[in-house]
Amino acid sequence: MEAEIKLKLEQLHARVDALKDQINTEEATKNAFVMPFIQILGYDIFNPTEVIPEFICDIGTKKGEKIDYVIKIDGEPILIIECKHWKENVDAHNSQLHRYYHVSKSRFGVLTNGHIYNFYTDLEKPNIMDEKPFFTLDLSNLKDTSLKILEKFTKNGYNLESILDSAEGMKYIKAIRNEFEKELKEPSDEIVKLLVNRFFEKTITASRLATFKDYTIKAFANSINESINFRLKNALNINESIPVKTEQNSPTIDENINQPKFITTEEEIEASQIVKAILREKLPSTRIAFRDTQSYFGILLDDNNRKPICRLHFNSNNKFIELFNKGKDNGEKKLLNSLEEIYNFKSELLETVAQYE
Repeated sequence: MEAEIKLKLEQLHARVDALKDQINTEEATKNAFVMPFIQILGYDIFNPTEVIPEFICDIGTKKGEKIDYVIKIDGEPILIIECKHWKENVDAHNSQLHRYYHVSKSRFGVLTNGHIYNFYTDLEKPNIMDEKPFFTLDLSNLKDTSLKILEKFTKNGYNLESILDSAEGMKYIKAIRNEFEKELKEPSDEIVKLLVNRFFEKTITASRLATFKDYTIKAFANSINESINFRLKNALNINESIPVKTEQNSPTIDENINQPKFITTEEEIEASQIVKAILREKLPSTRIAFRDTQSYFGILLDDNNRKPICRLHFNSNNKFIELFNKGKDNGEKKLLNSLEEIYNFKSELLETVAQYE
């Protein structure tokens, strides 16, 4: 079931990417993107007793207020959906859904722009929608955990108790993660003192606290960087004799040097796996090496800087692959709308390798 949903959502994401520049209204967003999503969940968009568009929802003295969609099972509303234009930031528009939720009988509300879906419920106060979603589905970043949650909202898999049982955990795990990530970037005095007091027996003065805060930032970065590099080695099945390296002017972190200015990301790992899969047609894996730098993620032949195969530039909003099939001194960047587009450059990658043989 999850595999089927994932395939359909990937196809929907491709549709969104292909059509979004031609979608100029909120109504068009609903028709082109949101209705297919509802259909993927197994609901009959042509059955007005199951999927009700423009559902009238009177709010106090305001009559004729309408929710974009109400989904019902056995005549009972289970989900209300409010839609925005695909360019809108859904996080900034939950007040309208909040009003609708208050007068609806549904336990769940969705706010969407057609590619991001925020799911809300009432964990804080009964019948009053929480300010923050307990679950967010991003079509451009489908995760197995997200698919498991989404399956519970399908027509055949809907289970109110099961969703509510896990909703609180999802909500607070997300909140804890957000706080944790804040601490990683800028540790608070409280977290520094908590850690340092476990091994440092002297009084922590203001100057010592500032020093320990700097040490804490470096320790966090060191731990994360080592963990990611370990995962990278395992994901790519790299031989220990050819480790993933950083450039010589960007050494591995320890407690005595400055915090690194780059971290290998999951997208870089996934993209490098795609490149490796292409190159394995002509090369053994032991000849494919990887180096992460502040500016790019490099893929080399024989771990030789003079033999660049390609470079991944993923440090901005747009992602590029730099190709060297026209010579190692004539790198050419190509825009990537998705990682799968790397496969479109198979001939260029293999041509580059052939130049070095």
